[in-house]
Amino acid sequence: MKFTRKANAQWFGGGKDGKGQVTTASTVLNKTQYSFKTRFEDGVGTNPEELVGAAHAGCFAMKLSFLLGDAGFTPDELNVDASVLFEDGNVTEITLDLKGKVTGIGKDKFSEIAEEAKKTCPISQLLKAKINLNASLV
Repeated sequence: MKFTRKANAQWFGGGKDGKGQVTTASTVLNKTQYSFKTRFEDGVGTNPEELVGAAHAGCFAMKLSFLLGDAGFTPDELNVDASVLFEDGNVTEITLDLKGKVTGIGKDKFSEIAEEAKKTCPISQLLKAKINLNASLV
């Protein structure tokens, strides 16, 4: 399988006083605001780190679902929080907090498959940051 996904970013003005907007081809994001304040303070809008976290959490959850299926399990629910650590101008670490509800699976097997998903999801493979995983069954 091969495909290309597209997104667009526009920036207007200087780094600290300017503002931008991001749009995805699907228009799920459509001229969504981002700025210095949304990235480095608590302004209203999005930021690149938040978007990376969302992409990573979504990719990981889907990969884990496929791997669980390959092992004979169907997840009832996979809830993944991604925390993206930005320090000294770099994204250095991402922590994935996973809570899964999967009928019939033991904790060790769940953790093993979750670790495999962490290593093999396409977004994990893209990132050079340290990736931590905290997995638990509920």
